[in-house]
Amino acid sequence: MTEQSRPLAVFDLDGTLADSGHRQHFLEGARRDWNAFFAAAPADPPLARGIALCLAAAEECEVVYLTGRPERCRRDTRAWLAAQGLPDGTLHMRPNTDRRPARTTKLELLRRLGAGREVRMLVDDDELVCDAAERAGFPVVRARWAAPTETLKDAQEREGRT
Repeated sequence: MTEQSRPLAVFDLDGTLADSGHRQHFLEGARRDWNAFFAAAPADPPLARGIALCLAAAEECEVVYLTGRPERCRRDTRAWLAAQGLPDGTLHMRPNTDRRPARTTKLELLRRLGAGREVRMLVDDDELVCDAAERAGFPVVRARWAAPTETLKDAQEREGRT
């Protein structure tokens, strides 16, 4: 089986593979500091359940990473993935100025990916993203192994930043 014929396993990063809890304080209050929030991402601890699932999926699937992180974080994100021993895979990031909700941007990309390949699974912690993907017919694994905060959920939905 060639790499192009393998099914895809699509993984979110924050809250799925990476524990972003230590940097969520940057989003509290009226003045959210998005630059500091993303600058602290290289120090994210790995989430063991997400990492294990990604490594297991890589045995049968081509791994694709789909994150709401802005494009300007690509170098740090690639280095973090490599440091965790995760498989090489295409990394889809949000354009720096795109503020649409993740459920919109991620579903658009899933549809493009699924047009020519089987999407075996989407693994994501955002319930709204998971709901939208399921409604569109994609198999979803809900990453419920990290503790989401209302601050991050609100920021994701209102400001489309991650």
